[in-house]
Amino acid sequence: MTYETILFSNEGGIASLTFNRPDRLNSFTAQMHREVADALDRLDGARTLVLTGAGRGFCAGQDLGDRAVAPDGAKPDLGGSVERYYNPLVRRLVSLPFPVICAVNGVAAGAGANIAFACDIVIAGRSAKFIQSFANIGLIPDSGGTWVLPRLAGQARALGMALTGESVSADQALEWGLIWKVVDDSELVAAVDALAAKFASAPTLGLAATKRMIRESWEHTLDEELDLQRDTMRALGGTNDYAEGVAAFMEKRAAKFVGR
Repeated sequence: MTYETILFSNEGGIASLTFNRPDRLNSFTAQMHREVADALDRLDGARTLVLTGAGRGFCAGQDLGDRAVAPDGAKPDLGGSVERYYNPLVRRLVSLPFPVICAVNGVAAGAGANIAFACDIVIAGRSAKFIQSFANIGLIPDSGGTWVLPRLAGQARALGMALTGESVSADQALEWGLIWKVVDDSELVAAVDALAAKFASAPTLGLAATKRMIRESWEHTLDEELDLQRDTMRALGGTNDYAEGVAAFMEKRAAKFVGR
């Protein structure tokens, strides 16, 4: 597939996917969804994924012009759009077997904000803003919004964001626990590149297991989680990366992990 709405590369263990409709604040169309899905099928060899946006924004959510009410009054099937495009994207991001880094370089609104929150590590430039803009057009926070917001920020803040549609600054999002880190805009690319390089040379199986277990821990009791920790530690103890990590520690050298 030739990409017209995204930029994509996958080299040296680092995959990079950039929403590339800067004139529309990288808002989603059906074409962009198809191109993103195709890119996510091309992650062989990747040990981390960086998701970001081109221009002055990360993603403004859905391009309303791409699913407007028809001139004859025919109503669009918004549930079909969510089921066909947004739900698979969120499920894909949270289940990828390596860390997903989101670099928020400006406004992240609507589904764009919730796609960012679906990533494992969110680093935002100081000028970034997060907006649950659904209330302004009579909708609910999709793309996982109603699930993830109260878990990250608490019910009161989730309701405030969702019902008012007010923007939340990067610093406020950090204070509320919605994101991992805020850096000056001029430092965003360097900070994300450094983290991606770290993940690309890290023990990938261990990171993948950590990601999976933390995300699934909501469903488990403490006793269930302790049993899962036992089983996972048993499995990871047999990996090449664990053996290399211990050897490197004992020999006082840098470890050379291969991700298996």
